[in-house]
Amino acid sequence: MTHLRFHPTRPVPAGVTSGDTAGAPAHQAFLLLRTVFTVAPVVFGLDKFLGLLTSWDKYLAPWIDRLVPGTTHQAMLAVGVVEILAGVLVVLRPTIGAYVVALWLAGIIVDLVSVGGYLDIALRDAGLLVGALALGRLAAGEARPRVSA
Repeated sequence: MTHLRFHPTRPVPAGVTSGDTAGAPAHQAFLLLRTVFTVAPVVFGLDKFLGLLTSWDKYLAPWIDRLVPGTTHQAMLAVGVVEILAGVLVVLRPTIGAYVVALWLAGIIVDLVSVGGYLDIALRDAGLLVGALALGRLAAGEARPRVSA
């Protein structure tokens, strides 16, 4: 007879059977965060090319614009590519992708604070950064084997 043992730091919540961890709150939180941090970067990255949501060029700080080659618009297109790749990385390797997104958000926060006038968006992105860090921690738990024989 095979006995199922769960990782000691991941107890099964009341009401969840030993074979069903998909309903566990931490797993649900992981799935929610993974979905958001996959979809949002891809959508915002694609919009750098489409310009449906806003004119993204206004968000690039002048000092950053002077550091990167090309025009402001070309820099924002590069930003879009990075965002798309970060979203794809979250879906493929969330243990790495979550921290890439967190670092990217930190860079956006520095940019927005230095531009001035966008502190509300910087504050929102700080909350997203915390969410990305939470995804990284949850992804580390998801990567561990749940059940052993």
